[in-house]
Amino acid sequence: MNLQMETVRHRETLIVRLSGELDHHTADLVRMRMDEEIGREGCRNLLLSLKSLQFMDSSGLGVILGRYKLIKQKGGKMVVSDVNPPVFRLLEMSGLFKIMSIYENESSALSELEVAL
Repeated sequence: MNLQMETVRHRETLIVRLSGELDHHTADLVRMRMDEEIGREGCRNLLLSLKSLQFMDSSGLGVILGRYKLIKQKGGKMVVSDVNPPVFRLLEMSGLFKIMSIYENESSALSELEVAL
């Protein structure tokens, strides 16, 4: 299965929607595309929507942690939403939720990010 990535800007927040599989085959492309978007003017926060992400391995975790560091350097905040059970388990076991918040859906995550502005 391939990976599809959709990016949308909402004020100072970049919303990245991933579907498919984020693994060692797709991680570099996702990393490059996200870095390009994060580097654009006016991008401060990142919302990672994983509603349709079916699988993720340690390469995917590396992508997420690296983008978290970039966003923190910009003084922004990164959050995750819509995580399905298998991916949730991996993120939880990795300790990711100790450094970033998880939300049930994009709208609640966006509301929280806008409060942070």
